[in-house]
Amino acid sequence: MLSVFGMLMLFVSYIVYAERRVSAFIQDRLGPNRVGWQGLMQPWADAIKLILKEDIYPDKADKFLFFLAPFIAFAPGLITFALIPIGSLDFSDPQAALAISNINVGILFILAIGSLNFYGLAFGGWASNNKWSLFGGLRASAQMISFEIAMGFALISILMTAESVNMNSIVHSQTGTLWGFIPRWNVFVQPLAFLVFLIAAFAENNRLPFDMPEAEPELVGGYHTEYSSLKFGLFFLGEYAALITMSAVIVTLFFGGWTLPWVSQETMASWGWGPIISGLFSFAVFIVKWFAVMFFYIWVRWTLPRVRYDQLMNLGWKVLIELAFLNILITAAIGLWL
Repeated sequence: MLSVFGMLMLFVSYIVYAERRVSAFIQDRLGPNRVGWQGLMQPWADAIKLILKEDIYPDKADKFLFFLAPFIAFAPGLITFALIPIGSLDFSDPQAALAISNINVGILFILAIGSLNFYGLAFGGWASNNKWSLFGGLRASAQMISFEIAMGFALISILMTAESVNMNSIVHSQTGTLWGFIPRWNVFVQPLAFLVFLIAAFAENNRLPFDMPEAEPELVGGYHTEYSSLKFGLFFLGEYAALITMSAVIVTLFFGGWTLPWVSQETMASWGWGPIISGLFSFAVFIVKWFAVMFFYIWVRWTLPRVRYDQLMNLGWKVLIELAFLNILITAAIGLWL
C-alpha cells in the first residue's frame, strides 16, 4: 500500500508537469524548463511554494468543514486505486493479479468511494462563506450526481458482457481476439458504453470542457476560491489523483487492463518467462495504456472550449442517460440472440 501510495503521489506531481509541458507544446510555447533539467524539478518547487504560503481562514467560515473538505476531495482518488489490477503473475489465473485488494464487488466499491469526492467540493464551497464558492460547490454537486447516473448505466453493459463485477474478472473477459485480429477489448465490444463512460468521466473529474465548478470567468475560482497553502494544494492534487485513477479505471474496463490479445501464458512460457518477468511485462503494458489515456485527458483539455452549464446538464440528462439505457437493451438483445 505504501509503495502504491508513493507511486501515485509521484505520478500526481508529474502529471501536473506533463500537463504544463503538453499544453505548451499544443500552444507553441516552451512551458516550465528552468528548474532542473527540462524543468523536471518544477513540481518540487511548486510544492515548496504551497507549503510556505500563509494558510488563511475566512472570518465567517465553518472552520471544521473548511479544514475537512480538501481531505475529502483528495482521499477517494487514492483509495479507489487499491482495486485496480496493474499486472499479473499468471495470465491464466484471475486471482494472480497485482492489486492491493481483490474484492468481488470491485467496480461497485469504486463507484461508491468515487462518489464521495463531491462532498469535498460541496463542503468546500459552502464552508467558505463566499457566494461564488457556494455556486461552484452547487454546480459540482449537480454535475457529478447527474453524470454518475449515465456512468452507472454505461457500466451495466460492461458487467453484462463480463458477467462479473470483479475487476480481475472484467480484465480476463477481454482476453483473446474477435475474428482473429481485433482485440476483445470492451472499447470494440461496447463502443457506445465507452463513449458514454468517457464523457461522463470528464464531467466527473471536472475537466475541460466540463470544468463548470471552477469556471474563472463566472465564479472567480469556484469552490476553492478562499483556499490557500496546502489546502488549495490538496484540492489541486485531488483533481489530478481522480484523473489518474479514472484513467486506470478506463484502461481496466475498456482497454483490457494489463493484457495484450496476442500474448498468453503459454506464449510467455514458450519464451522461458517466469512469474516475475511476466508480472513486469504486464505492468509495462498497463503503464503504456494508462499514460496514453492520461495524455488524451490533457489533449482534450487544451483543445476544446468550455461549454455552457445548461448545455452540460442537457447532455447528461437528455442524451447520455438515454444512450446508456439504449445500450443496455441492445446488449441484452444480442446476449439473448447469441
